[in-house]
Amino acid sequence: MPATLEGLLVVAISSRALFDFEEENRLFEAADDAAYMQLQLARLEQPARPGVAFSLVNKLLAFNEAGAAPRVEVVILSRNDPVSGMRVFRSARRCGLPLQRGVFTRGRSPWRYLRPLGALLFLSANVDDVRSALAAGVPAARVYPESTHASAAHADEVRIAFDGDAVLFSDEAERVYQRDGLEAFQNHESERAATPLAPGPFKPLLAALHRLQQEPAGAMRLRTALVTARSAPAHERAIRTLMDWRIEVDEAMFLGGLPKGPFLGAFEPDFFFDDQTGHVENAGAHVPAGHVAAGVANEADGDPAGAADRVPATVPCPARP
Repeated sequence: MPATLEGLLVVAISSRALFDFEEENRLFEAADDAAYMQLQLARLEQPARPGVAFSLVNKLLAFNEAGAAPRVEVVILSRNDPVSGMRVFRSARRCGLPLQRGVFTRGRSPWRYLRPLGALLFLSANVDDVRSALAAGVPAARVYPESTHASAAHADEVRIAFDGDAVLFSDEAERVYQRDGLEAFQNHESERAATPLAPGPFKPLLAALHRLQQEPAGAMRLRTALVTARSAPAHERAIRTLMDWRIEVDEAMFLGGLPKGPFLGAFEPDFFFDDQTGHVENAGAHVPAGHVAAGVANEADGDPAGAADRVPATVPCPARP
């Protein structure tokens, strides 16, 4: 039988999202491709430090139990050249990550390979690649490598937090807010409280996580949270939309415009997704965070494209759950 990823939760991740390759990336930006490749070969046996999304990947892979059919697949999808990609795989092996598959495109955008992979999440430090993935219908976020790394306090539980509008839900309500202000937004949502919102770009990922959550593997568990600037009475439409989808979240925070960072710091997620850079930057001081470059808030976004996704000092890898 040919190999297949059908039925698996497939996460595609760039090398800079999984490992801390910022030192190497700065060299690439300042020098040439040949010098960069030589550096990676010189450091081939030097494992890279875990990056901002390492905890998320490490814990999701722990849902794969020995002797049982796998449930999660993580694939490296990187602008790295194939030679430098060897260090990515060696670093993964040294950290105990059972990664088998990778696509390395030497500076070209790799997003076209997301569909053949059946990916339900793409994490990259390159905003152009993220935008292309979102346009193709794949949940994707630009990681902020400088974000705080995940807490080690919940070794047996994956924790993921999502913003609502333009992330889990469509940006319908956000467009009303941007155009007409808070009062119009509240009235719009109150009048449509019983009408489910259309799905946003991350609904497929939330649905896949919900399925994974219903069948825990060994000691591993999964906990999700909705963290939104909505407040009552606009909260009701968000809740009813999730009910209509028959998807549950474990926690919901309706913050009415309060900064999200401190609340996320209390929840301690392995990753948080939001469509507004201000929220991501605030959250990144507390938890790993990624920018979902979708919806009306990003239509005129001047956010510069991320640096080329290229692959520093060694530190111990976090323990596998």
